[in-house]
Amino acid sequence: MRPLRQQVFERVRAAGQIPRVQVAKDLGVSPASVTTITSDLIERGLIEEVTSPRDSDGGRGRPAVALGVRAGALWVAGMKLSDREHTAVIVDFAGNLIAGDVIPRRPGLLDLPEIMAAATALLDGVCAKAGLLRSDLSAVGLGVPGFVDSGAGQVLWSPVLRDRDVPLAALASAALGLPVHVDNDANLVTLAELWFGAGRTLSDFAVVTIEHGLGMGLVINHRIHRGAQGLGMELGHTKVHLDGALCRCGQRGCLEAYVADYALVREATTALNLAHKDGQPISVLLESLYDHAKAGNQAARSIFRRAGRYLAVGLANVVNLFDPALIILSGERMRYDYLYAADTLAEMEALVLNTGRPPPPIKIHAWGDLLWAHGAAALALSAVSEALLAPSREPAVA
Repeated sequence: MRPLRQQVFERVRAAGQIPRVQVAKDLGVSPASVTTITSDLIERGLIEEVTSPRDSDGGRGRPAVALGVRAGALWVAGMKLSDREHTAVIVDFAGNLIAGDVIPRRPGLLDLPEIMAAATALLDGVCAKAGLLRSDLSAVGLGVPGFVDSGAGQVLWSPVLRDRDVPLAALASAALGLPVHVDNDANLVTLAELWFGAGRTLSDFAVVTIEHGLGMGLVINHRIHRGAQGLGMELGHTKVHLDGALCRCGQRGCLEAYVADYALVREATTALNLAHKDGQPISVLLESLYDHAKAGNQAARSIFRRAGRYLAVGLANVVNLFDPALIILSGERMRYDYLYAADTLAEMEALVLNTGRPPPPIKIHAWGDLLWAHGAAALALSAVSEALLAPSREPAVA
């Protein structure tokens, strides 16, 4: 159970603006307890009172008083290093976007000096856009695809890194001169939904991301669930076909190898003879494949249909394992509606255990390029706020 102080702060953050009495009602605690805690949080400069006119009397009389996070308390940066581009944002304590930046890159593995140079250039660029110095920031969140031990700040394997077992948080912190927190990119999207999106009012939900890979994040009791070693929720690497298609992780038969970008490209180059030239963005070929499908090309449609069926298998397994209140499908690939067409979702429902109760609703979020960086910023905000909300130590007695 999270400390009540943290629960109060998170409820205010999630609501945007909320009266004290509603916080008490939502958390099932006494108004006096909420008043004591919120007074302390106001004194610390973490939340503030905000006013709004009453609706019932046409705005006459005393304005209603609500609570909100004090946006100017601090700033953090979020950065995502990926296969095709690097993205960054700076947000304030309330999560409002101050500035964002996108830097394209050529495909290929990066060594550690290249990663550090990219992170430094990206942070300096977005700080310049925000009119801030690095020293104005309280923390940096950094996301990469692959297997990440967030607690240790260790990247065990990533499709963008040449090296394995990289202490990325420590290296980036030394290079940037700021506290750096690292996580898997799917967890970052989940944090973005938890802090800024559809998960703000939910205690339990799942996010499935489809881009160049396929990832998953799971929230249980308002917290990201990472597993005993911090490496769980790798839905893309669950096996759906023995000795099947080769996955970029090096194993065969992974779900990702049938649904992700490179799987669709592989099928398109074979079935439609669409050439993928070296250095050409995968997105160009995917758009061509999608255009063929929309124009009625049956081979193109069958490629999306096959990927959708495999996705239905994965989603059904998520429902059967975790019974989430909501599943959010997120990422740029959500533009391709064939992946979540009615027959795909119907197939998922057919594969879910028949308990007599409806499956969880599915929401589609085709966020923009900065989605991942927003999640990285949420990681930094989460770390900073938890440190600020930790019980203060008693002063030492001489």
